[in-house]
Amino acid sequence: MANPATVARNLPEQEFNQMKFSRLTAPLAIASVAALALSGCAKSDRDSGGTTGSGTAGASNATLTFGAAGAPSTFDPFYGSDGETFRVSRQIFDTLVAIKPGTADPEPGLATSWTGSSDGKEWTFNLRQGVKFSDGTALNAEAVCKNFERMDSQNQAGQSASEYWTTVMGGYNKSADDLYQGCTTEGTDKVVLKFARASSKIPNGLSLTSLSMQSPTAMEKYKANNIQAQGDGFVQSEYAQKFPTGTGPFKFSSYDVTNKTITLVRNDDYWGEKAKVAKLVFSIIPDESQRKQSLLAGQIDGYDLPNPTDWDSLKSAGMNLEVRPAFNILYLGLNAKADPDLKDLKVRQALYYAINRDQLVKSQLPSGATVATQFMPNTVDGYNKSLQPNGYDPAKAKSLLAEAGKSNLSIDLWYPSEVSRPYMPSPIKIFNAIKADWEAVGVKVNTITKPWAGGYIDQTQAGKAPAYLMGWTGDFNNTDNFLGSFFPATGQMDVGAYPWGQTLVNDLKTADGTVDENARNAAYEKINEQIMTEYLPGLPISSSPPAIVFGKNVTGVVASPLTAEDFATAVKK
Repeated sequence: MANPATVARNLPEQEFNQMKFSRLTAPLAIASVAALALSGCAKSDRDSGGTTGSGTAGASNATLTFGAAGAPSTFDPFYGSDGETFRVSRQIFDTLVAIKPGTADPEPGLATSWTGSSDGKEWTFNLRQGVKFSDGTALNAEAVCKNFERMDSQNQAGQSASEYWTTVMGGYNKSADDLYQGCTTEGTDKVVLKFARASSKIPNGLSLTSLSMQSPTAMEKYKANNIQAQGDGFVQSEYAQKFPTGTGPFKFSSYDVTNKTITLVRNDDYWGEKAKVAKLVFSIIPDESQRKQSLLAGQIDGYDLPNPTDWDSLKSAGMNLEVRPAFNILYLGLNAKADPDLKDLKVRQALYYAINRDQLVKSQLPSGATVATQFMPNTVDGYNKSLQPNGYDPAKAKSLLAEAGKSNLSIDLWYPSEVSRPYMPSPIKIFNAIKADWEAVGVKVNTITKPWAGGYIDQTQAGKAPAYLMGWTGDFNNTDNFLGSFFPATGQMDVGAYPWGQTLVNDLKTADGTVDENARNAAYEKINEQIMTEYLPGLPISSSPPAIVFGKNVTGVVASPLTAEDFATAVKK
């Protein structure tokens, strides 16, 4: 997705409004050289496009045009990390494990069922029969194993680019830090994936668009692994530029760089229900207000993340605005290595008590936003229901600062510019609210702002910012996808600065490796309580429901809490 989002992964709102990332640094490098890799007019030679689905109820010759905030960094989702890449890719590719529409929960995808061994180190997947990639290659056990072997065997550039493999698997080439240890076939329709240890990320992590199944024939023919480092980014392979080949409801047709449009066409041989529209066009419109005007003028059929201040006017104009369930966290990160005053728990508690989060949520966030009690939304397994929101108590904040000998505390507070995130529609407004609250209890706030893609992500993730606004949209329903992303041993909220830091890291690793679901969730609930009552390495603020909007003549798209909509169900009248 997903800060660490949902890598929040993105360049400025004008370029990648919906990025979300797990390890915030890689995506920016990928995007910086994307223009080199995707320059010109990339066109697939496999299809002519625009055909009508054969005998499928509701299918039409209509074209659905969606306003994208930026260009994809690649058409090979394995090397993707930004929302615009995944928005396109998930229409072309399928995963072994799918996500039930409208939820963050798993359901059968290219695998119809799966079972794990008692120790969690082997998972057997029964494959859907009769499925073919759009180039005619069979989706069978051999093809699945070729995909996993390809993903694991990356050169140095590929390892840097494929951050989601690292997020789930940890390493490459079956090394000591690599969770993945091999794939074996059992007949043509069953595979066994072997892992070094049990992990809560398996099997749900296989729903990530980055881990989609791709045609081994096309990947070999067009040298999919031929990714090269160049400057701060990467030059993508011929496959990633022009020949992405999946089993999904659409096929890649062309990328017209000059006109800033990406065209997909219906896959009439799709194994499931055929797409309702014949063509799906992504029109790249960096400016959010321009996307709004293009929708109202009928030039596009939808766009993502409309400004919350526009929700009512869009609905009044007859637009179909869908508010997604909240599956994100806005938090205020703290780094005690960047500011030793933050090592004192009383100081961190004082900063938390000083923030009027109820007022902040009501005044700065969209309807439906809620005050956070912990570093995850309440729909994630392992959420601790007994935790209550930290109260607003400026008197207690002043008392704690006095006890800590920090009544004259001065702190650098960072916020990003040139970006709007699902959990943080207007960073400066949220910053100003927190700044005013802190100043009201005597804290001197030093304002630091940097463009999201112009130093903010790199420097906050490198631990340069003492206090900073950040967030995360989850990639799938998994506690480690939240807590494991926030609290590594080093990085943005550097828990290594505290005497309990390694204990937290070890406890998270142990919980992730617990096979029994009930025991694992109980362990995570305890960790959540410790984080909020004993450790407080950062300050969770809120969860917000982002929206997606379509024209009055478009229906059928199910809003996803993961911002992972399937456009094949769109009906355009």
